[in-house]
Amino acid sequence: MSSTVFEFPVRIYYEDTDAGGVVYHANFLRFMERARTEWLREMGYELDKLEREHGFVFAVRSTTIDFHKPAYLNDLLSIQVSIARMRKASLDINHDVYRDETLLCSARIKLAGVAADTFRPRALPFTLD
Repeated sequence: MSSTVFEFPVRIYYEDTDAGGVVYHANFLRFMERARTEWLREMGYELDKLEREHGFVFAVRSTTIDFHKPAYLNDLLSIQVSIARMRKASLDINHDVYRDETLLCSARIKLAGVAADTFRPRALPFTLD
């Protein structure tokens, strides 16, 4: 299992903020989803191809998220992705969101591998070495 950390940059736009000019909390999950998708893409696993060729999709099983500091309009964030645990049909991912050296948000997202047609548990069709 790979211990490397993948980093994905995200610029904060007006549409990402609330009335107070702070990034709306739910948008952090969107940023993490993008980073996770790009991380898989960089390793050669396209989500649409996994579904089309293997009948496999991920379903979010649970999310634990801690907000440490706010993010603001025009901030450049780094969304970090790393594997916390990999099992036969599940993947736990750590996400850390930084602005420069400041940790803004951290999360653990548990993904279940499921069959695209039935949403029943299904083994991951790949390994992450």
